[in-house]
Amino acid sequence: MARFKENDLPKSKITKSSLNKAILIFKYAGNHKWKFYVGLVFLLFTGGTALAFPKLMGMLIDCVKNKDNVQANFIAGGLVVILFLQSIFSFFRLSLFVNFTENTLANLRLALYSNLVKLPMTFFSQKRVGELNSRISSDITQIQDTLTSTITEFLRQFILIIGGVALLANESFKLTLLMLSVVPLVAVAAVIFGRFIRKYSKKVQDQVAESQVIVEETMQGISIVKAFANEWYEIARYNGKIKEIVKIAIKGGKYRGYFASFIIFCLFGAIVAVVWFGVRLSISGEMSVGQLISFVLYSTFVGASFGGIAELYAQIQKAVGATERVFELLEEIPEKINSSESGAEEILKGNVSFKNVAFYYPSRKEIQVLKEVSFNANFGQKIAIVGPSGAGKSTIASLLLRFYDINGGEISIDGKNIYDYDLETLRGNMSIVPQDVILFGGTIRENIAYGKPNATEDEIIKAAKQANAYQFIKGFPEKFETIVGERGIKLSGGQRQRIAIARALLKNPSILILDEATSSLDSESEKLVQEALEILMEGRTSIIIAHRLSTIRSADQIIVLDDGTIKEQGTHQELIALENGIYKNLSNLQFNNF
Repeated sequence: MARFKENDLPKSKITKSSLNKAILIFKYAGNHKWKFYVGLVFLLFTGGTALAFPKLMGMLIDCVKNKDNVQANFIAGGLVVILFLQSIFSFFRLSLFVNFTENTLANLRLALYSNLVKLPMTFFSQKRVGELNSRISSDITQIQDTLTSTITEFLRQFILIIGGVALLANESFKLTLLMLSVVPLVAVAAVIFGRFIRKYSKKVQDQVAESQVIVEETMQGISIVKAFANEWYEIARYNGKIKEIVKIAIKGGKYRGYFASFIIFCLFGAIVAVVWFGVRLSISGEMSVGQLISFVLYSTFVGASFGGIAELYAQIQKAVGATERVFELLEEIPEKINSSESGAEEILKGNVSFKNVAFYYPSRKEIQVLKEVSFNANFGQKIAIVGPSGAGKSTIASLLLRFYDINGGEISIDGKNIYDYDLETLRGNMSIVPQDVILFGGTIRENIAYGKPNATEDEIIKAAKQANAYQFIKGFPEKFETIVGERGIKLSGGQRQRIAIARALLKNPSILILDEATSSLDSESEKLVQEALEILMEGRTSIIIAHRLSTIRSADQIIVLDDGTIKEQGTHQELIALENGIYKNLSNLQFNNF
């Protein structure tokens, strides 16, 4: 799987179109939108109470000068009430935004996954799985963090800056001018400097990740490392990477030292300058000590907000970019297939006809894979397709399943064009047993029942017996509840094939596609699988894509493909009789080697 780092993702500037696309996320909120708007109200209340705090603190300090205990008690009580209210407002703000976000993103995740699953094979042939995983995981997480906290914090900081500056000007216009000329500039400089430091930290993290890749590769391929006695090489490779980490980390440490010095001198120096000027104004009688305290607190609020809002804006930019990428996938046109289990399907008989079919893959239009291919497969017949690699054998199976659209000709089933069937009916009447069997990471029972999710226990056991799988399943301690592991890794190749056959049997298809189903098995496994396949092929139309010609001698018709065209067609005996025929040469090559 491809590895993705945050730096690999495209950066996105907030434009009108991207903002409009980001706002579309609210349509997934459903009946939870009110929580967002009520949360905004509580956000305003939180900002308002925060701004009232410095003012009351200044008034409390001035009670010392006035020696007014009653007023001091009253103001202190007011501060306690404000703190209590702020905690209540903060609780409702956070809980409402989290509730809104989780419900909205649950709907968005479901919509994204549902659309992805229903996209055509042409889409998946041009995308990497790692990239799609990144969309569902990291992009959605980025949106989640932004909706939960970043937007609200950005708005809160914005309220503090606007409200804080207004209240500062009310306390002292002169001091406000000084503060606005010094503190915001230092805060913004600190943000820029901090971002530069984080780049160095990111470099270190990337190097550490690369060093972990070396460890992972070495451990996975330890048998090869030892077979070549290359332990010294791997140690040297890892040592070189560690030295790079140390070098970058030390350089980053120096910059962090400069940053700490900058913060101590400049930011705190700016606060000292504001306080110094405020003290002078207080001495001259232009403002009270309490006003000075309020001013310093407001300055701290405004300075911190200036410093934080730039970083929050950068986070929002990333979230807008993530939202755009998610909506790009949501805008992809899916196949017309249901998102829920469909009702009774039309049962097809299984008469298949290819008439002058032409095809090339959308990503390789210059190479025509099939050229004027025509053949018939009637109900109950076994039609084998053979030929060299790249001849177009597996493409025929893909076209029959409508994974891709043909570029010419016609494919029909029971005399009806396959494009006139809905996909549930078409694919619901077919089963495929591929060469490389894909099992899901659950139990054996779940993998067999995938052919018919509502199957009974008796039906599952019957399918396992017919597929020659029941004996080995009984041998496991957990029997049908045995976990097969990722892609069926805990089972042998022959066992995986028989599970796939049981899955196909349970579906009871009208048309069966066998795509080199025994080509990678040993002789014993092949015998068991072939016996199961003979049972599976009874009473249905079978399209057999074969590599081992010994498995198709009994086929009703053998089609020899070469360079996208049908070169020969007939039974085994008829094709063997052809002088210098492709099938005869393939047969001689295979059987002379045994």
